[in-house]
Amino acid sequence: MAPALEVRDVVKRYGDKEVLAGVSLTVEDGEFVSLIGPSGSGKSTLLKVIGGLEPAEQGEIRIDGRRAEGRRGLIAYMPQQASLLPWRTVAGNIELALGIAGVPRGEAKRLAREWLGRVGLADYADAWPHTLSGGMQQRVSFIRALLSPQKLMCLDEPFGALDALTRQHMQEWLLSMWEANRRAVLLVTHSIEEALLLSDRIVVLSARPASVLRELAVPFGRPRSAKLWKTPEFAELRDAIYDLLKPAAAGGSDGA
Repeated sequence: MAPALEVRDVVKRYGDKEVLAGVSLTVEDGEFVSLIGPSGSGKSTLLKVIGGLEPAEQGEIRIDGRRAEGRRGLIAYMPQQASLLPWRTVAGNIELALGIAGVPRGEAKRLAREWLGRVGLADYADAWPHTLSGGMQQRVSFIRALLSPQKLMCLDEPFGALDALTRQHMQEWLLSMWEANRRAVLLVTHSIEEALLLSDRIVVLSARPASVLRELAVPFGRPRSAKLWKTPEFAELRDAIYDLLKPAAAGGSDGA
């Protein structure tokens, strides 16, 4: 069976500035992979290339075994901000996404309310997005991505704008939701702890122009909890990744 995602030797430039310098990685079906690197290393740019929003100068993208360069609509995407439509209710935002994916209207309405109930937001189905907290909005955004028919989910620093306590709660929530509904996931994050808590593998990028410094298998069993953070094994692996990123960050720059 082909991997859910294959990225092969992708090169991306903006003018004469090289951002991605031959990046290769894979995500297997049902696998959770995190992409981590210094600020400006090109992590979000890589997601744009995978999603068909940006062309690459060189390389190949395969999604579920098929060439995908420049093709949109092949991934489920969760951005840094929830990006809910303010003129549609919470349930309406989910229903719209399902309708665009071809789900009949009645089924979309049923699924939206069922899943809002599963994540503790049943009472907010008819509320407007601005009345929800940041964490609640991100739950809705995740449901929207989870119910999309695409096999691959790409999450771009989805909790970066949240305060530390809400972010921790959302990490634990995402972990429980993913473990109950295994999908292929590629997560972009700046947080080593977040990557270790959630991932099966971690891909560490260099500073721009980005290349893969190292891939690490995360050795912790599932299910996981935040208690993992207190173990010596967690601390040792966190420090090893930090040491990898230190020289990379020294050469980093602002940007994608």
